[in-house]
Amino acid sequence: MHLVAYLKTAPTASYAPGWRHPGASLHDIWSPERYENLARLLEHARFDAGFFADGLGVPDTYKKSFADYLGRGGQVSLLDPMTVLPLMARVTTHLGLAPTMSTSFNGPYQLARSLGSLDLLSGGRAAWNVVTSATEFEARNCGMEGLPPKDERYDRADEVLEACFALWDGWDADAVVLDRERGVFVDATKVRYADYVGRYVRVRGPLSIPRSPQGRPVILQAGSSPRGRAFSARWAEMIFCSHATKEDALVYAADIRRRLEAQGRAPEDCKILPSLSVVIAETESIAREKAAFLDSLMDPELVLASSSELLGVDLSTIETAEQAEAAAGNHGIAGSRDRMSQVAKQQGITFAQAVRKPRGLIAGTPAMIADLMEDWFTSGACDGFVLPPTVFPATYEEVGRMLVPELQRRGLFRTEYAGRTLRENLANPG
Repeated sequence: MHLVAYLKTAPTASYAPGWRHPGASLHDIWSPERYENLARLLEHARFDAGFFADGLGVPDTYKKSFADYLGRGGQVSLLDPMTVLPLMARVTTHLGLAPTMSTSFNGPYQLARSLGSLDLLSGGRAAWNVVTSATEFEARNCGMEGLPPKDERYDRADEVLEACFALWDGWDADAVVLDRERGVFVDATKVRYADYVGRYVRVRGPLSIPRSPQGRPVILQAGSSPRGRAFSARWAEMIFCSHATKEDALVYAADIRRRLEAQGRAPEDCKILPSLSVVIAETESIAREKAAFLDSLMDPELVLASSSELLGVDLSTIETAEQAEAAAGNHGIAGSRDRMSQVAKQQGITFAQAVRKPRGLIAGTPAMIADLMEDWFTSGACDGFVLPPTVFPATYEEVGRMLVPELQRRGLFRTEYAGRTLRENLANPG
């Protein structure tokens, strides 16, 4: 199976109250060493990659204010991930590295240039978490009056990726010559214009960044709506998703694989990776105590502010999933709304109660958690997992020290990297 880390340039990631844990590292948020140590930790555990979730601003959906979200420690990016990823590339040789970048607010040349640079600097280990963005505050921060309709955002995203691919493919692998004696720096016959013209974007090229060892960055995506799934089936090599139950994951995986086949792609061309938040300990009772302590740190207002941002609605005034979907309109993340509805159904609670619960934790021994992961993996519900930190960096230390060896013992996870590039390691998990 494949493992990918879900990251933020902040003290908290997926589990909102995690930053309050006494073991959470807060002193080094703006220190390069934090990100270098993280990279070494993930590579030592043989993770495929780490990707940084990101947003262009401070969420202010809940109560029409950023006070609760920012003040109580929500998921904000305190640094631009593109400034820390080169630090992480510098101290690793195999770990894949991915920023989140929006196709709605960036042009293809800027995207291809930044991502191509990271891909070259890392020796072919870059990925791109492609988002079309789903929040009004991001649109306003990028000079728009409001967020374009979802289908339009995805139509633009298709064009942006077509243009980026044309730019990256504009350099042959052997175009850079560096022949001092003949005075040939680049064989210009092996570099081409993109000359891409679409409805939403156009770019001439050629790109100034040569081809990387893996050709172009790996594409990561998290579309859950019908239009988002169609986009993933066309472009994604990794899909980040979030399901409350294995049954929901199986339905989703079957749908994605049907869509891949319709695109002329094989199932193995795209790795489906649901999110799994784990609490690991030597015994089940200790793990449950650790999870209970984490839950005791829960700030109800922060959880509700976080859920409001994911759904794109102010949940201080919303009670049902139907109300949330109607109020969200063009905003919010369909996958998050689906997950919260799944939680409500699974636990026999209302939607209003589900959105007030922090993300569910899987607590147990390494063997117990490996049992669950093996069950999902061997049943075809997924190709691996995205693991967020419940406590940073302790979660990744425990995964590397306790969970990964158990998965390796079962023959479910690599003991060494098989390839040089991220795309090679996705194709050959070892």
